[in-house]
Amino acid sequence: MPVTDPRFAELETPCLILDEARFQQNVARLRERAMGLGVALRPHLKTGKSVDVARQVLEGGTGPATVSTLREAEVFAGAGVGDILYAVGISPQKLPRVAALRAGGCDLTVILDSAEQARAIAEFTKKTGQVIPALIEIDSDGHRGGVSPDDPELIEIARILDGAGSAFGGVLTHAGESYGAQGKDAQANFAERERAAVVQAASALAAAGLPCRTVSVGSTPTAHAARSLEGVTELRAGVYTFFDLVMAGIGVCRVEDIALSVLTTVVGHQREKGWVLVDAGWMAMSRDRGTANQPVDQGYGLVCGENGEVIADLILSAANQEHGTITVRPGAARDLPDFPVGTRLRILPNHACATGAQHTRYHVVPAKAGQPLMEWPRFSGW
Repeated sequence: MPVTDPRFAELETPCLILDEARFQQNVARLRERAMGLGVALRPHLKTGKSVDVARQVLEGGTGPATVSTLREAEVFAGAGVGDILYAVGISPQKLPRVAALRAGGCDLTVILDSAEQARAIAEFTKKTGQVIPALIEIDSDGHRGGVSPDDPELIEIARILDGAGSAFGGVLTHAGESYGAQGKDAQANFAERERAAVVQAASALAAAGLPCRTVSVGSTPTAHAARSLEGVTELRAGVYTFFDLVMAGIGVCRVEDIALSVLTTVVGHQREKGWVLVDAGWMAMSRDRGTANQPVDQGYGLVCGENGEVIADLILSAANQEHGTITVRPGAARDLPDFPVGTRLRILPNHACATGAQHTRYHVVPAKAGQPLMEWPRFSGW
C-alpha cells in the first residue's frame, strides 16, 4: 500500500494521531449547544490530559474546567486555568493538596456525597483557616456515587459545609448510565433525569435556607441530547472533544467525527487464519472493549487506511501486549486485503480516554492543509 501522507513516514509506531480539524469541529459543536441551552460549559479535561488541548477547548484557555485527578488540576492550574472542579469524591488525605492549589490562586472546588466528607472539610477549615468550596453529588441514575435528591442527608451535608465558612457551593450530577442509551430520544430522557434530579435537590436546599450557586449536570451523551436545562447553571462533558467508537455506537456522533486514532504498522501475517498482525496491541489501544455489548462489536478498534478513511469490515479483533490482530468482521462478505509488511494503518479506539492514556504525546494533523505535523505533549498520574 503506498504511503498516503509523507508526514507519517518518520513516526515510530504505534503512536497517537489527532485530527485537528475534526477535534475543532467537535469542540465547536458542544460550545454552540451550551450557548443555545443558556448554560455555561465546563469541559472535562480528563480525556485530553494536555495543556495544548485545554487551550483550544476552554474559552480563553483559563476555564471553567473539570478534572478527574489532582495531578490534572496542578498541571492545568500551572498553565493558567483558574477555575477548576475536581469531580471525584474527595478524601481527607487530599485536602492539603487542594488547599495548596487554592493558595496558589486556583479556584478549585471539590465534590462529596456524605456527611463524613463534609465534616472532614469543616475540620480542615477549622484547623487551617482555609475554606474549600464543595458541591454535593446527586445520584440521578444509580450509576455510581451521590445522594438522592430527597435524602434527608442532603440537607445535613449542606448545613455542615455552610457552617465551615460558606464552603457549600451547590449540587452536581453525572448520568453515567447514559453511555448505554441507544439513540437521541433515550439520551434525552437521561438528560432530563439529570436535570430533574439536581433541580429537585437545589429546590429542597433553597427551601432549607441553603441556596445553590452552582447546579451542574453533564455527560457527553446527555450534553448533546438535552432539550431543556431550565434550572441548571452549567454543563460538563469530556470525550466529546475526540469522540470514539462507543459514542458512535450509541449515535452521539458519526464514525467520521472521531478525531483520535493510533497509527500502526503491519508486522506479519497468518494468511491461513485470516490474520494481519500489527504492532498496536493493548498497550497502544488499551484493553477497553466498550463496544462489546453494543449492536456492532468493534473489537479493539476499527481499521482505517493511513489517510484515516475507514476500511469496510476490518477490525482489530484481538490484542496481546504489543501485537494486534486485524481480521474481517465476522459475517462480512469480503476478503482480507493483502497488506504488505510495513504498511501503515490507523485504528479508531473504543474509548478515547483509555487509548490516550497509553501515550505520552499527540501527533497532530493540522486543520490547515499542507502544514507539518504538530506535537502536543500529554501527561498522566494522580
